[in-house]
Amino acid sequence: MVRDWLNQPGYTALFALSFLASTLVPLGSEWLLVLMLVKGYEPLTTVATATAGNYLGAVTTWLIGMYGGRWLIEKVLRISQEQEERARSRYRRYGAFSLLFSWLPVIGDPLCMVGGMMRINFGLFSVLVASGKLLRYAVTAWITLRIAG
Repeated sequence: MVRDWLNQPGYTALFALSFLASTLVPLGSEWLLVLMLVKGYEPLTTVATATAGNYLGAVTTWLIGMYGGRWLIEKVLRISQEQEERARSRYRRYGAFSLLFSWLPVIGDPLCMVGGMMRINFGLFSVLVASGKLLRYAVTAWITLRIAG
């Protein structure tokens, strides 16, 4: 099964794009998910691939927040104090459950990073982030398949 997956360049590309899109790199992966579904790729495998890549990218961002240190956050990732404070404010206001919104553009990736900085439990982080990302890709796939007929 893994060999079949690796022989399909679409899945590898979707995984990589989904991973990068869930780090602080400004990319989107939904377009490739939609394209693959329209071309007839298997929906469950396509959604699972995108979700896995996106979740692992979020874990990478969480780890950066947890262990990255000020230098990495400020100099390499160029996260401003304002952006960081905005994410911390959301955590103070909504708690760790704000991670359910880690799939949102612009605010999702910083939420994952601040989750690491605030030492959110990895198990809770995983459940919340994976759930939000799976729901986003599942809804996107469902809408695509309904429209594509």
